Amino acid sequence: MSARKFRNPWLHEPHRFLDVLRWKLGLPPRETCALPGTPDEPAGRIALDAEDIARPPQHGWRATWLGHASFLLQGEGVSLLVDPVFSSHCAPVPLRSLRRLVQPPCRLEDLPSIQAVLLTHSHYDHLDLTTLRRLGKQTALFVPEGHAKWLARKGFHNVAEVPWWDRVDFCNGIKLTATPAQHFTARSPWDRDLAHWCGWLVQGASCKLWHAGDSGYCGVFQEIGRRCGPIDFGMIPIGAYQPRHLMRAMHLDPEEAVKVFLETRCRRAVAMHWGTFRLTDEPLGEPPLLLSAALEKHGIAAEDFVAGKIGSSWTIQPVA
Repeated sequence: MSARKFRNPWLHEPHRFLDVLRWKLGLPPRETCALPGTPDEPAGRIALDAEDIARPPQHGWRATWLGHASFLLQGEGVSLLVDPVFSSHCAPVPLRSLRRLVQPPCRLEDLPSIQAVLLTHSHYDHLDLTTLRRLGKQTALFVPEGHAKWLARKGFHNVAEVPWWDRVDFCNGIKLTATPAQHFTARSPWDRDLAHWCGWLVQGASCKLWHAGDSGYCGVFQEIGRRCGPIDFGMIPIGAYQPRHLMRAMHLDPEEAVKVFLETRCRRAVAMHWGTFRLTDEPLGEPPLLLSAALEKHGIAAEDFVAGKIGSSWTIQPVA
C-alpha cells in the first residue's frame, strides 16, 4: 500500500480496532436481530452454464451475480469482473468462521476471456489474490488510489489507479469512473487506510451500470445521482450491518440501501454483499426480508430492486 493515509470526508461514528475486538470477544453492547426467528440460511444458487456467458450480448449488457460483491459484466464485446472472489474463505488463513457458505455458480475456468477486473478496495472479501493470480498476472486491473505499488509487489503490473470522480476510457467506447464511498481498507492491523476505496460506474452501449462497492450511508449518494444518474442498473450492498452501532459507518443496511437506490436515481438494482459469507451478526436470511419491507414502505416495485440467487443474470438495455 502507499504511505498516504486516506480518510472519509464525511463525519461518521468511529470504527476503531478496539471496538471490533470487543465485538468479537462478545463484550457489550450486544444487539438483537431486527426480525427474530428469521431463517439463518444463505442465498440460493443457480448453476451457471458456461455457454450462457461465453460471449457478451450483441446489444446492451448482461450482469451476472457470482456471489457476495462479485459480478461478471458483459457488453460491447467485453467481459469485466468486479471484486472477483472464488476462494473458499475470505481471510488470510482458512478460518472456519469466514468460510464460503455458497459455492460460486461456476468454476473460474468456465468464465469467458476477461478483459479487465475492477476492484473496489483491499478487504479479503473483495480483493482475492488467489483468484487474481488464476486469472493471470497480465490481466488489466483498475483500482482506487494506493493499491498499485502493493499489487506490483505481488506480481501485477498492468494496474491503473483511478482517483474518485476520474473517468478513464477503456476500450470499445467503454468508460470507467471511480465513484466515492464511505469505507476503509486494511489487509492487516498495520496498513489501515493506506489505500483508497470506491465504487465503479461503467458506461457503454448507451447504458450506465454502477457497482456501489462497500459503503456506509452518507451524503455522497445524492451527488452520485446528480452527476451520474439516471443509472440503468445498480449493484447495491444490503448485508453485513449488525451490530449497527459498529457497522453503520461502513455498511448499508437494507433501509439505507433503498435510500441509496432512490438518491442515485437507479432504474433497477440488484442486492449484493449478503448471503455468501458470514461477516456479521444478522441472520443470513434477514437482509432480503428487510429489503422487501423497505421497498414496500417507499412504494417501489419489488422487481425494481431484487435480491436474486447467486448465478442469476440480468439483461440491461438502453432506455428509448
